[in-house]
Amino acid sequence: METEADTGPARARLVETLRRKGIHNSDVLAAIQQVPRHRFIDPGQLSQAYADHALPIGHDQTISQPFVVALMTEKLLACSAQHGDVLEIGTGCGYQTAVLARVFEQVYSVERIEPLAALAGETLSSLNITNVTLRHGDGTQGWPNRVAFDAVLVTAAAETVPEPLLSLLAPGGCLVAPVGGRRSQHLRTITRDEGHLRTVDAEGVRFVPLLTGTRC
Repeated sequence: METEADTGPARARLVETLRRKGIHNSDVLAAIQQVPRHRFIDPGQLSQAYADHALPIGHDQTISQPFVVALMTEKLLACSAQHGDVLEIGTGCGYQTAVLARVFEQVYSVERIEPLAALAGETLSSLNITNVTLRHGDGTQGWPNRVAFDAVLVTAAAETVPEPLLSLLAPGGCLVAPVGGRRSQHLRTITRDEGHLRTVDAEGVRFVPLLTGTRC
C-alpha cells in the first residue's frame, strides 16, 4: 500500500494542475494537498488517485473530479460570510467531506446510501478527522433540529434546489449546488443577503442525480 510520503509528488502535481485551471484560494489548494485522495478509493484504482478526473466508488456513485471539488469549495468560501458550520448533502466516499473539514470549523454530512456512509465514517476516522458529524438519511430534508448553517454544499444534481436546504441558510450564508438534468447541468451559487436570496449560475458540470429517500 502506498504511504502518505509516496503520494507527495503526485499530490503536488495535482495542486499545480488545479492552480493552472484557475483555483487560487490558498486554503483550498492546501486542503487538496493535505487530504490523501488515495485513501478514499478502491485499491485497484490507486494509479489514478491523483489524476484530475472522477472515479467510480460503487453503488452507482463517483468520487468527484478534484478540480470540481476545489472549485465548489472555493466558491463556498468566497460567498459565505462565516466559515463555521457547513452542511454537505451527499457524503459519498468522504473525500469532499475531508476537504471541507480543512476549511470549515465543523462539517455535517448526510449520505442516503448506508454502506457509503459507513465506509466514509471509517475512512475519516482513520485519518483522525474529528470535526465531522455523519448521518445516514435523506439529504433533501436537511439536518434534523438545526435552524441554520453558514454554508451548504450539495454534491448531486437536481432540477431545482430543495426548499428545506434553502431554509437552512443563515444570514450571509451560501449554498453551492449543481442544478439541471442528466443532459445539462451547471453550478448554482445562492446567498442569503438581508433576507433575500441571490442566485448566480456559472460553470457547466456533471453530477449524479440528487435522489430522495434512503438505501441500505
